[in-house]
Amino acid sequence: MNTISLNRQLTGLAASVLVAAAAVAQTAPAPGTPAPANREVGPFSFFVTSVGSGKGGDLGGLAGADAHCQKLAAAVGAGNRTWRAYLSTSGEQAMHARDRIGTGPWHNAQGVQVAQDVTQLHEGNQINASTALTEKGQSVHSSTHDMLTGSDEQGRAFAASEGDRSCQNWTSNSRGSAMVGHHNLRRNMGGGVSSWNSAHTTSSCARQTFWRTSGDGLFYCFALPQQAAGR
Repeated sequence: MNTISLNRQLTGLAASVLVAAAAVAQTAPAPGTPAPANREVGPFSFFVTSVGSGKGGDLGGLAGADAHCQKLAAAVGAGNRTWRAYLSTSGEQAMHARDRIGTGPWHNAQGVQVAQDVTQLHEGNQINASTALTEKGQSVHSSTHDMLTGSDEQGRAFAASEGDRSCQNWTSNSRGSAMVGHHNLRRNMGGGVSSWNSAHTTSSCARQTFWRTSGDGLFYCFALPQQAAGR
């Protein structure tokens, strides 16, 4: 083979390599882009709602809140799980948020584990700005860090004597107030780190009131274990 033929072959080979590299660059995710969890077989089982009900503390009760979780999960291909809102109610038949969400473990949309079980979830601030992602795998902006919970730090409902902290059991945007947590664990005025599920109460249940204290009626959603979904 003469020198001219060899150079032509090498030039053609180099061109092919460049074309292939360009194709890969076009399809590869940008640096730092989170890898989405496999919704079919992966561990995705926890998220912060990307949007609220639009009606402040009126979520349509626990059933409406659960349906909201289910709808958002289904929109990203995770509707094959049974989803529950992390919310407590009060009254004679009070429900504790910790008793509604199954046994764990729970992972966010990037597959990162936020807690192995209910005990670990409530032992410390397992949920924070880096792990509290929406169903789309996106971070929640600090301007909406208030998360509706109606719960104390152990995920339990408040006694009736402590007043309404669940917006009339999540059916009102005009009466009562809501206990909220901070998904980003921002510091309180006293200097201590706030809780992800029990930071302070709102002054009312109106959406406009939520805006004033950096909220928009968002809340946490957890998936039940697969084997428990049919119960």
